[in-house]
Order: sequence, then C-alpha cells, then structure tokens
Amino acid sequence: MVPIEYYLLLSAGLFCIGLFGILTRRNALLYLMCVELMLTAGNVNLVAFSFQHGNLTGQVFSLFVIALAAAEVAVGIGIVLVLYRNFRGVDVTEATTMRW
Repeated sequence: MVPIEYYLLLSAGLFCIGLFGILTRRNALLYLMCVELMLTAGNVNLVAFSFQHGNLTGQVFSLFVIALAAAEVAVGIGIVLVLYRNFRGVDVTEATTMRW
C-alpha cells in the first residue's frame, strides 16, 4: 500500500509546476494547461484523502472538479479564439487594449 505522503508530494509537485507556469508564461493556451495542472493537483488530494478515510466524498468532489474543469476549458478556448482573432496571437500581454 502506498503511503499518503507520496500522493501529497505528487500533488504539491503538480501544483508548483502549474503555479510556475502561470507566473512565467504569456501564452493563453499555456495558462489553461497550467490551471488544469493545478486542478489535477487538487483532485489527487481529494482522492488520496478519500481513500485514506474510507469514504467516497472526496471522489465525488473530484468528479465535480473535473466537470468544472471541462466548463473552464470551453470558456477558455472561446477567449483564446477571440484573442487570436483580434490580435493575431495568443499573447495575454497584448490584450490590455481590450479594456474600456
């Protein structure tokens, strides 16, 4: 049986990679991928603690997070398409002209 500390280290690693990607990249598609990594880290935590405590609550919440991530990707791809159509690129620093 794998100890829960391994799952927590995996989750912390995924979250740190996602956070580093958000803080250092300018591409909107990479932002979406990094947010997905951070959500996956949360899912690993939910499932690990659910398995440790012997109930299914964390796994059910994990399914809700996956559904939320799918909706977030749909909205995010729409925003990326608008960025590309207006600015001929997906660099988020160019989108400051979209303000009022």
